[in-house]
Amino acid sequence: MIDSQSSNYSFDSASISATDQNVVRSRRSCDGGQMLASAPSRRWRDIFWLAVFMIHLVVMGFSLVVLGLNRFEKTDRLNIDKYTNGSMEQHKGLTENYWPMYAVAGGVGTALGCTWLFLLGSHANVMMKVSVHILTTYLAVISVLCFWGELFLWGVVFATGAALQFLYVISVIDRLPFTMLVLQKAVKMVWSLPEVMRVAYVFMFVMLLWVELWSFGAAGVVASSMDVGRCWWLLLVLSVSLFWTGAVLCNALHVIVSGMVFLVLIHGGRESSSIPPSSLMKSLRYAVTTSFGSICYGSLFTAAIRMLRWEIRGVRSKIGNNECLLCCVDFLFHLVETLVRFFNKYAYVQIAVTGKSFNRSARDAWELFQSTGVEALVAYDCSGAVLLMGILLGGLVTGTCSGVWTWIKWTDRVSMVGSTAMLMGMVLVGLAMVVVESAVTSIYICYAEDPLLIQRWDSEFFDQMSEMLHQRLQYRSARARKVLTQNRLDGHIQEIPPA
Repeated sequence: MIDSQSSNYSFDSASISATDQNVVRSRRSCDGGQMLASAPSRRWRDIFWLAVFMIHLVVMGFSLVVLGLNRFEKTDRLNIDKYTNGSMEQHKGLTENYWPMYAVAGGVGTALGCTWLFLLGSHANVMMKVSVHILTTYLAVISVLCFWGELFLWGVVFATGAALQFLYVISVIDRLPFTMLVLQKAVKMVWSLPEVMRVAYVFMFVMLLWVELWSFGAAGVVASSMDVGRCWWLLLVLSVSLFWTGAVLCNALHVIVSGMVFLVLIHGGRESSSIPPSSLMKSLRYAVTTSFGSICYGSLFTAAIRMLRWEIRGVRSKIGNNECLLCCVDFLFHLVETLVRFFNKYAYVQIAVTGKSFNRSARDAWELFQSTGVEALVAYDCSGAVLLMGILLGGLVTGTCSGVWTWIKWTDRVSMVGSTAMLMGMVLVGLAMVVVESAVTSIYICYAEDPLLIQRWDSEFFDQMSEMLHQRLQYRSARARKVLTQNRLDGHIQEIPPA
């Protein structure tokens, strides 16, 4: 489909202008905008995963209440210790002994998340730079404190984390200026949507309520008479549940913010009178009804695959000429890239706009990036990793606050309380960070659909993105030619018979 005015000109198939491509993508993106604006009836997607998540919430909620009540004000109140084969009867802890430590974690995590949202407009760029540069130091300090407190396993874990963080930052140091530019523009977008910020605060409050219930059950586990191994396994199950629940809430907010940002870019700005009324409520309704099953499904796998992809990309760029290691890493890289086609954060923008299933949305988003070349820009950007660093830093601060208090009162429970409190902090801070990440993903989707949407919103940013995309495509082309030439030379050398 080509504009009628451009049909009067004849172009060579290898030299189609970018303007004509933009016209095609502009019509496609306008169709998407009309689809979101007209509020069509949507089908329920991924209902199976919606049912699984809701059953999980009911079962986990009941279990948390039972675990917390069993040690609340009285040991073995519900007479379930006989089923746990307790071997630590000398430990007479109560739920209320440890619940205040988790209350501190919930308070600190909420305060950090709310502070980040509050400072989003004026100091967000500075805060993200601090997250990148301070995280390594903080991990190293925590590892030293763990060694000093004779927690050698955790000392090794945090020391390894500090080393990996340092190596990752070194490997992507040249990408940080462009990454910070993209994050700055994303902050500019979400700061112009105060109603979205209010929804983010509401989601944080909902998450805080669930975290308080979760911490009640976790405190009961820590205070139980079970042996240490059983306690850790039960806390691991509870942590996976909390991670999934937090990811679902984060991605539901992701869909809401993405829908609003996409709508604003389609209509040329927040002040446009063509934006349909009650757009936020429509996005909210879709996120918690017809698209909620897709959100539950994607939340299980997306975060883990993204983290694995970042690490493999960082290692792959620093291997050098070690062919054996490069072959192994390339195999993992292509395996993860295949998974990314089906599980990527850009699917949530497609879910917000079209209401498709998660896998279909993920494939469509990735095919759009590859067909337009924007995938090279997405791969170069590491804004998701930078935001993750902020989440990790928030979780570490939260875990440290609770862990220090626990160490003062019960040194044998520091690891359990500190690690689970860290997870609570990460979930609460992550809800604040996802607002910016949603804007970033929407900007890339809109740029792939129609670059003129970004140009109309911010022409200077459009020029910077276009220049960077041109550089990345040139770099990939030169690298492909180099590999091809080297393969030809290797084949020629093998064909030469020995003397």
